[in-house]
Amino acid sequence: MNRFTLHHFHSSSTSFRVRIALGLKGLSHDSVPVNLDWKDGDHDRPEYRAFNPQGNVPVLVDGEVRLVQSLAIIDYLDQVHPEPRLFPADPAGRARVWSLALWVACEIQPLNNLRVQRQLAATAGFDQAALSRWQQHWIGVGFDVLEKQLAGNPATGAFCHGDAPTAADCCLVPQVYNALRPVVGADLSRWPTVHAIYRRCLAEPAFSAALPTSQPDFASPAGH
Repeated sequence: MNRFTLHHFHSSSTSFRVRIALGLKGLSHDSVPVNLDWKDGDHDRPEYRAFNPQGNVPVLVDGEVRLVQSLAIIDYLDQVHPEPRLFPADPAGRARVWSLALWVACEIQPLNNLRVQRQLAATAGFDQAALSRWQQHWIGVGFDVLEKQLAGNPATGAFCHGDAPTAADCCLVPQVYNALRPVVGADLSRWPTVHAIYRRCLAEPAFSAALPTSQPDFASPAGH
């Protein structure tokens, strides 16, 4: 029996992060799909809100422990299964990985998630074209900074920090994957370091196995 149960959505970038982390650590898990949709998704249902009051994904269950928020989950996995480390042991390296991960998780992804898009459509009348422009803008702002942080720092190696994947790569890959969706259509030539790390990551089995298209319940999401 698997120790972990992951409640997740195939095309959620936050879920994608945790799937990568589990794969990098060689940890198996039971999978519980939670469908996120523009209307009437599983996450909107009262029973799911009772299970997770935040109403989001992923949720990791480890025995009596129930955890939400992807970076908190990844940090927990690093504590209970330390190898390979996804946050470096040295204070400066750990802080750098947290900084890169948080830039994606707090400054890029939240501005483009389903909750924000639904509110923009409901209160500001955004249609799909306007939503795409919104996403293109904030991804551009975020990736411009990320490129400078990665290209200009000697701590960057084959991956975001050094020559082994870390939590920063767990965050970068899903964000780039989403930026490449037709509804956003980002041109990665503008961010060559980001692009190179993304391609290097996808060559690793833990990343490719975590892709939305690799999930059993995958169905191409709607334009949003």
